[in-house]
Amino acid sequence: METGGERLPKQRQVLILFLLMGVALAGWESRRYSVMEETESGSFVANLAKDLGLGVEELAARGARVVSEDNEPRLQLDLQTGDLILNEKLDREEMCGATDPCVIHLQVLLKKPLGVFRAELLVKDINDHSPEFPEKEMTLKIVETSPPGTVFPLKTAQDSDVGNNNIQNYNISPNSYFHISTRNWGDGRKYPELVLDKELDREEQDELRLTLTALDGGSPPRSGTAQVRILVLDINDNAPEFAQTLYQVQVPENSPVGALVVKVSARDLDTGTNGEISYSLFYSSQEISTTFELNSFSGEVRLIKKLDFETISSYELYIDASDGGGLSGKCSVSIEVVDVNDNSPEITISSLTSPIPENFPETEVALFRIRDRDSGENGRMTCSIEDDLPFLLKPSAQNFYTLVTNGELDRESQYEYNVTITVTDLGTPRLKTQHSITVLVSDVNDNAPAFTQTSYTLFVRENNSPALHIGSVSATDTDAGANAQVTYSLLPPQDPHLPLASLVSINADNGQLFALRALDYEALRALEFRVGATDRGSPALSSQALVRVLVLDANDNSPFVLYPLQNGSAPCTELVPRAAEPGYLVSKVVAVDGDSGQNAWLSYQLLKATEPGLFGVWAHNGEVRTARLLSERDAAKHRLVVLVKDNGEPPLSASVTLHVLLVDGFSQPYLPLPEAAADPAQADPLTVYLVIALASVSSLFLFSVLAFIAVRLCRRGRAASVPEGHFPGHLVDVSGTGTLSQSYQYEVCLTGDPGNNEFKFLKPIFPNILGQELGKKSQGNPTLQNGLGI
Repeated sequence: METGGERLPKQRQVLILFLLMGVALAGWESRRYSVMEETESGSFVANLAKDLGLGVEELAARGARVVSEDNEPRLQLDLQTGDLILNEKLDREEMCGATDPCVIHLQVLLKKPLGVFRAELLVKDINDHSPEFPEKEMTLKIVETSPPGTVFPLKTAQDSDVGNNNIQNYNISPNSYFHISTRNWGDGRKYPELVLDKELDREEQDELRLTLTALDGGSPPRSGTAQVRILVLDINDNAPEFAQTLYQVQVPENSPVGALVVKVSARDLDTGTNGEISYSLFYSSQEISTTFELNSFSGEVRLIKKLDFETISSYELYIDASDGGGLSGKCSVSIEVVDVNDNSPEITISSLTSPIPENFPETEVALFRIRDRDSGENGRMTCSIEDDLPFLLKPSAQNFYTLVTNGELDRESQYEYNVTITVTDLGTPRLKTQHSITVLVSDVNDNAPAFTQTSYTLFVRENNSPALHIGSVSATDTDAGANAQVTYSLLPPQDPHLPLASLVSINADNGQLFALRALDYEALRALEFRVGATDRGSPALSSQALVRVLVLDANDNSPFVLYPLQNGSAPCTELVPRAAEPGYLVSKVVAVDGDSGQNAWLSYQLLKATEPGLFGVWAHNGEVRTARLLSERDAAKHRLVVLVKDNGEPPLSASVTLHVLLVDGFSQPYLPLPEAAADPAQADPLTVYLVIALASVSSLFLFSVLAFIAVRLCRRGRAASVPEGHFPGHLVDVSGTGTLSQSYQYEVCLTGDPGNNEFKFLKPIFPNILGQELGKKSQGNPTLQNGLGI
């Protein structure tokens, strides 16, 4: 059956569903098939595929099944051929008893979409039972004065077959007094009556023995016999008469054994033995004789076994009252069994689908049928499930229900449901039946992997060993099975020039990150990339996370001395006047360290000196200063070795050599001659960059100093008369304000020899000292006075 269309209000869904079922069933009316009882198992009954108009493949794909109302597997559907075949021999008398016709109601169930088709199987009777009398011999007492034509009822025979195979006629052995008349009951059954043809004469013959034969209508016919013993009695002119010819009673089916059903009563106007009445059942089937008991003296009918309305709902009893003289009267008792609510509803699961996929609305879970063997209100039922479950019951024809999902299920919220189907009848007291089914929800890949963090920060110390584990990322997936198996990968970097694949790798199974090669803090201080986590579902889902790898510095760079240069063509000699006071700035060692943090904290110390105690080095800024007053006894030339050491672990160091020349005044003759330059060393790129930066700053500073010197010279020219002329090797003192706290003196060599063009960075000379020294030198050195224009 196809269901579809728009969603309607809940109160109209059932009506619409029944209308759709009616439309679906209209094209295939209920079919009736027939089979003879006792047919061998496996015999062909019908081809359902042809009758349904479906192909054999479609019949198998839709899971066709055949079920009967009593759930007995008497029939089987061959899905390969579409044939309906017998699963066992059928005994019509066992299945239906005296009911004719014997019909088995079938339903053909189809799924995807749901379809329910009705069919009936008529089990035809064969003549496999002979008539049987309840007694092999019956006795009749007949008064000799009975007139011809008097009718004497005889006990009937029983035949389990029906229709023409049931009893059709009675006859009696040839005699000159009686013949048999076969009569019909209202229900079509036949019973024999013995008809007197001529008067009896007790004195001539007081007893007769006849053979009564019952014949059925089968081919060939079967028969059964009983002996009739006739006793000829003296005259008895009053027959017993019942107070009612028909007794109608109602008996609840739950009446106990021994309960009184009815009491019949007859009277006879005769006296003596002719007035003594005895009761008997003159028509008694096996079912009646095993259910009821008749007291032959009191006429009470009592139960001798429990009644079952669902098996037999009514009984007909025929009671004979006979007196001692052989006369009799008859009556009938109609017993109606009253139904009580003694049968709980039944639930039969026809199909069950578990597990069912999540995220699919209105998925068919189960198809089942409900049944109550009671009748009336006792047989009416309601079917329900719990309200807090995401499932819905949809009724269909023939008391079938479909359990479907009410919306989409989420396996991650709940992966298993216990659904209890409750069927309650409307009887008093109400009876109910519950059936629980477990519905498992299968996983669909609807959840992407989720990282535990949106970003990860990892630290690795430079100069690491290759393939070093530097950290891990982790992602979880709330799905199950392959949908929850996560694979990790590196995503292409945003910078196409970044060789990410040669720097790091990731374990695809556990998200562990490895550094593929040694990292250099000075070349790459931080690395940023994205990692992806992908599940193995179909289609696969993924997510991303940001990873920052920070390279930690290691003390792998020794200090580099920028000033004084050690690779120049000639060593730099610092000139120090002998009049310098203690603390006079001789020079400043400038060094850098390519590391960072405490690895780049530099300290300075004087390692060697020509005359210890004369010079000192400030530990934190590298300034070389005089430690005491200079004297004439101090040597003119000094060689200082300054050690520059960083604060790493272990510390690294570099040394630089300073040449210091003590002079009485500044003049060309004291300048050192150039020495052979050391072999140039190959500088690394960082050193080149630092030298270029320092040279740029120094050039800018030098330009500013030269401009300042020019301005000062102009001002001095106006104040004093300075003769013009050539200044070979003259010195110019310049005082200015730079980045240091005091004024400094620069010595500019203006000679034409390019090898002597040098720039000296000296300690400032205080004006009073400068005046005194100039005065002294001018008195003893007229050449210097002429050179300075004094």
